[in-house]
Amino acid sequence: MADDPAPEYRRRLEQRQRTHAALRRTDARLSAARLTTFAVAAVIFAAGVMAISSYWWLIVPAAAFIVLLVVHERVIRDRDIAASAIVFYERGLARIEDRWHDTGESGERFRDDRHLYANDLDLFGRGSLFQLLSLARTRAGEDTLASWLKRPASVEEIRQRQDAVRELTAALDLREALSVAGASVRTSVETESLTGWAEGGHWLRPVWMRHVATFSTAVLFAGVLFSAVARTAVPAAVALIGQILFAGALALPTLRVLRSAEDHGRDLDVLRQVLKRLESEQFTTPRLASLRRQLDTNGTPASTSIRRLRRLIDMNEWQRNILFAPVGAILLWGPQLAWAIDAWRRRHGREVRQWLLAIGELETFASLAAYRYEHPADPFPELDSSESAVFDASDVGHPLIPSARMIRNDVSFTPPARLFVVSGSNMSGKSTLLRTVGVNAVLAMAGAPVRAARLRLSTLSLGATLRIQDSLLEGRSRFYAEITRIRELTDAALGGRPLLFLLDELFHGTNSHDRLTGAAGVLSVLLERGAIGLVTTHDLALTAMADEIGPAAVNVHFDDWFDGGEIRFDYRMKPGPVTRSNAIALMRAVGLNVG
Repeated sequence: MADDPAPEYRRRLEQRQRTHAALRRTDARLSAARLTTFAVAAVIFAAGVMAISSYWWLIVPAAAFIVLLVVHERVIRDRDIAASAIVFYERGLARIEDRWHDTGESGERFRDDRHLYANDLDLFGRGSLFQLLSLARTRAGEDTLASWLKRPASVEEIRQRQDAVRELTAALDLREALSVAGASVRTSVETESLTGWAEGGHWLRPVWMRHVATFSTAVLFAGVLFSAVARTAVPAAVALIGQILFAGALALPTLRVLRSAEDHGRDLDVLRQVLKRLESEQFTTPRLASLRRQLDTNGTPASTSIRRLRRLIDMNEWQRNILFAPVGAILLWGPQLAWAIDAWRRRHGREVRQWLLAIGELETFASLAAYRYEHPADPFPELDSSESAVFDASDVGHPLIPSARMIRNDVSFTPPARLFVVSGSNMSGKSTLLRTVGVNAVLAMAGAPVRAARLRLSTLSLGATLRIQDSLLEGRSRFYAEITRIRELTDAALGGRPLLFLLDELFHGTNSHDRLTGAAGVLSVLLERGAIGLVTTHDLALTAMADEIGPAAVNVHFDDWFDGGEIRFDYRMKPGPVTRSNAIALMRAVGLNVG
């Protein structure tokens, strides 16, 4: 793995830019050549009209035009591939240089106010963890990454993911190829619609009617032959009427099958280029090798199976040809193709979901591998298999904060300490510390590297109250929303894995007495249930919670000071409670007359 991936990205970016520029020049020359060829054909045609030359000379510009057309289409395709590769490396450099906030998919559709930590930790939306990580070009890939961020995995699952990410870290060519191959996938393929069609009901039933259709066509040919021999039109007419009536009875279901196949077959054909690229890979990690095998059906690659469906859809296009249409009607071409498409769906319909899930996981692994490649200093966490809550981090920082501004701290829950009461003034870094702990826990349990010098943790459930909001629509106050979330966290602490809780300004919507009593009570319950966590406060009176709870709770704080009329912070966590507040001084600093 490269110590600094930026030079390699820049080298490849410059190479793709040169290729793109050369292809653009070739594109322009071929466009001019096609126009010239057309003009030559027009001159030859005019000469033929005036009897100056033969029309046969039109064969030369016509042949040249066809050749130019084929070559031009290939150049345009290669030009577009180079353009997609340029975007891929530009985005990679933007991530490395902390300029990524306006690039890539934000994952806004995954935002969930009811989730126990997704909004609180900025997992989705502009500037989110999802936006930093995601290289997915399919909705299946985005769905998989989102689910991994929202649902912590088991220790064994995390280890399997780490092994897969290690193997893919150096696979820069594969990541580029997937990005290029899937350039049009995001806007064209709707996963649920596609799987719904593939697994849905069949309109041409019963299946044995297909044999009746074949028999009907055979009867028609026999009737025509008999009529020719016997010199009577009756057998042919009777067979033809029977064929027409039979085709009419099948017209509506045939049309439904063919139209839906045209719509969703194109979606599958778009995915085929991604599948074909993945099928060329040979993986050594068991998890990746298993996913690769999911792309085969009885030894047949998924891309080959999709190509067969595409061929059936293309054959349906023949019926639109005025010369073929009568032949197609006689052969019951439409119903036969519809039965063939339904047969394809019966054989491969359930495998479409399997293909999409495999693509989704492989894209997610590629996203985590890219993060590891672009942040070589970020290690994988050490996994603790114990049933108790473990979180022991050295120099842990927030991955969404630019490196130039990011401050690292040590956060270690060393027995008997299982609760940090974090005090400090406004803007001193308390909430950022909670998010730092939470986001790194999410990364670790998704199978990704973490922004720390070292992190050891057990698998944890996670919950936070950093972005609790009131709701006019639902008639809920912020305090009610907060206590509802707290109740959910206390229930989660009774689950199969210990809880890591991150509580920001606990119960600040009520008076100091009730706040202190309620906070101490809730925290005691969480600790009794084996949870660990942090709670912030800028209320100096609430630092007494640590004394009330006992040795399981530890006071820490963030400092601030005024320098030349401006407030300063070092964002370093220090032992003990804060001893002063900056609120009045800050009000005066912005010009408020507070006495």
